[in-house]
Amino acid sequence: MRASPILRAIPSTGEKLPAIGLGSARTFDVSDVSKVLPVVQRFLELGGRVIDSSPMYGRAETAIGKMLAAIQRANPKAPRPFLATKVWTSGKEEGIAQMKQSLSRLGVEKLDLMQIHNLVDWKTQLATLRAWKAAGTIRYLGITHYSHGAFDDLEKIIRTEKPDFVQLPYSVGDRLAEKRLLPAAADHGVAVLVMEPFDKGQLFARVKGKPLPAVAAELGCTSWAQLFLKWILGHPAVTCPIPATTKVKHLEDNLGALVGPVPTEAQRTKILAAL
Repeated sequence: MRASPILRAIPSTGEKLPAIGLGSARTFDVSDVSKVLPVVQRFLELGGRVIDSSPMYGRAETAIGKMLAAIQRANPKAPRPFLATKVWTSGKEEGIAQMKQSLSRLGVEKLDLMQIHNLVDWKTQLATLRAWKAAGTIRYLGITHYSHGAFDDLEKIIRTEKPDFVQLPYSVGDRLAEKRLLPAAADHGVAVLVMEPFDKGQLFARVKGKPLPAVAAELGCTSWAQLFLKWILGHPAVTCPIPATTKVKHLEDNLGALVGPVPTEAQRTKILAAL
């Protein structure tokens, strides 16, 4: 029997989510979903729920919709994912049209989380998201940005608008979010999705050929990927890292970090030292 997953609460409601999700940038931009369908199937089987996408990711939304429909046809009792996507355009009507298209591509009438991608026309889109949330079309609203140069803006919006979610880059190799963004999210009850948890893959180059440190065994980690994800989960403001992959073996490895102990600050320091 699989151990219970690590769960993190969404501060605005208390709803709990499994603490490792699944991204889709580049990985699900496919026309033939048969090669990546096993990844989503296995993700749900292992207790994952958060699947994140964007219209920026080419065919990813459509692919996710097709995969989830196929999974439901094969097993009507399959777990329901927590679906997140983004609005990535300027203008009120343009934003509404794009979001309606995203829901259609994903095959849903209501969405768990809609985010403003890279803060594009964020004031306009935020007003629409608030209206959609009030109407029940979306359950949560959020903001995202990948760039350190936008961190000041993200922080201001967190503190003044208090969105349900913020999505940002954070990893052992990229810790800038620790200075102000993660504390701001914690202070204002904002859930945190973490993009680029492996620092665009650069972390694996840094540890190539290195044995796992002793702290890995303390945390039940059998790979560097698991250790990197556990390090992120050691920060109490983090809700869910969302690594992306097209390979089932990598997905299974990542989801290995969904169980077992969460590192203490002392253990996080040991992980940093091992690099």
